[in-house]
Amino acid sequence: MGDILWTNWAILLASFAGLIWLGWRSSKTVVGESEDESGFLIAGRSLGPFVGASTIVATGFSGWGFMGSPGVAYEFGATELLGNFMFAPAMVIAVLFFARYLAGRAEAMGSCTIPEYAARLHAEGGMARVVQGVAAIITIVLLLVFLTSQIKAVGILAAGWLDFPQDYGAALMISIIILYTVLGGLTAVAWTDTLMLMGMLLAAVIISVQIFADIPPAELVERLREISPALVDPDTSRPYGEMKGAVFLVLPYAFLFSAVLPFMAVRFLAFKPGTKFTRTTMYVAPFACILSIIPVVGLYMRVKVPGLEQADLAMPAYLNTFLHPVFGGFITLCILFAMQSTANSLLHTVASAASHDLRRALFPGRTDARTALNINRAAVVVFGLVGLMMMLFAPPFFLSFLGILGTGTLLATLVGPIFVSSIWRGNAWGALAAMFGGFCTSGGMLLFTDSGWVVGPLTGCLVSTVLYVAVSVATARIAPRVTAV
Repeated sequence: MGDILWTNWAILLASFAGLIWLGWRSSKTVVGESEDESGFLIAGRSLGPFVGASTIVATGFSGWGFMGSPGVAYEFGATELLGNFMFAPAMVIAVLFFARYLAGRAEAMGSCTIPEYAARLHAEGGMARVVQGVAAIITIVLLLVFLTSQIKAVGILAAGWLDFPQDYGAALMISIIILYTVLGGLTAVAWTDTLMLMGMLLAAVIISVQIFADIPPAELVERLREISPALVDPDTSRPYGEMKGAVFLVLPYAFLFSAVLPFMAVRFLAFKPGTKFTRTTMYVAPFACILSIIPVVGLYMRVKVPGLEQADLAMPAYLNTFLHPVFGGFITLCILFAMQSTANSLLHTVASAASHDLRRALFPGRTDARTALNINRAAVVVFGLVGLMMMLFAPPFFLSFLGILGTGTLLATLVGPIFVSSIWRGNAWGALAAMFGGFCTSGGMLLFTDSGWVVGPLTGCLVSTVLYVAVSVATARIAPRVTAV
């Protein structure tokens, strides 16, 4: 046991050295050469198809994919496997049909964040600052909720792997994330995501081979049916909704997830001008399909270990029980990579919303590049520590639900100003009404009703869209739209 533990620590420290080196390299090549905040905020618009695709997929399939999703599959059955797969075509559609538009429009307006994009698209002067500030505050609040779940997931896994307390594991992991994100901003995030994704893909292949070599797919289905027919032929789509077909709503949800959420959509702003997005999707599609198989761990564990105390322990228990320690250690590292890939994106986005968007909304005067960079970096440290404190003092929660609460509600908040505006552009009053309406509807339905994990956010998206159009039309005379860029 002692030899295995030392091996795990050696693997972890070697990976830390690689991540920190990538952060240092990205600082040298991008942040140090940038004349404004774009180097830190959007990688100086330097991402190519492979790195861009890798960071998109790694961020989308992460802590919830490797820890939360197997737990949901353990609890609710095969519905989660279908729901998880919906993210692959959704990401392809988002990159293929929306990324070029968003990247081009943002570059033309000089926008470096999603709240700034929404503000400059809908208003000028004081109203633009209001839109940017409101979008920034909501982004900070909701993504801190999601960041808390990611830090907890990292802590749970690291604690079991390294044999020390969960809180220590979370503190160690967030410290490394803070360090390389401070060094290189979004460039460091994207480069480390690419390294992490390669490990994640290999981990998914190893897991699939082990599970299906032990129990072939047809036999797995039959044994699940013996436990409970609802695990393979459910009458509802819980936890996504009560209707049997509600799981298919994950497709539009996942598309909007990829196209609208600031920590995902900011990657579109970071692509090199002239990037061929068709080539990018050639990487996105196979990467996402391979990672979509991960929830099968939850189904396998439901057959092998039906009495787990907590469903979220499905993946850790699987690694400790059914894999050789060497493979288990490697896959644990890859899963830690997966969770870090989203945690670093969330941390970078929250810090950017505070240090760039909120700062510009409250203090519109010009700030020199060096001072702005220092503020950006300080915000990463501050919000990394805030996320850790929130995790330490939060009551028990279901990892996947907290992720849905943060991302689903933020999606409903921004769908009008970010996505609907690409089809029909309203004004600042419409954008503000859409944000408040989407926020209240999705958050209220997720917290206070049993409507389902995608029904609430999608209903919020509908409310946000209606308010965006209706309020923009009603206030058109007092708030004319900004001239198109």
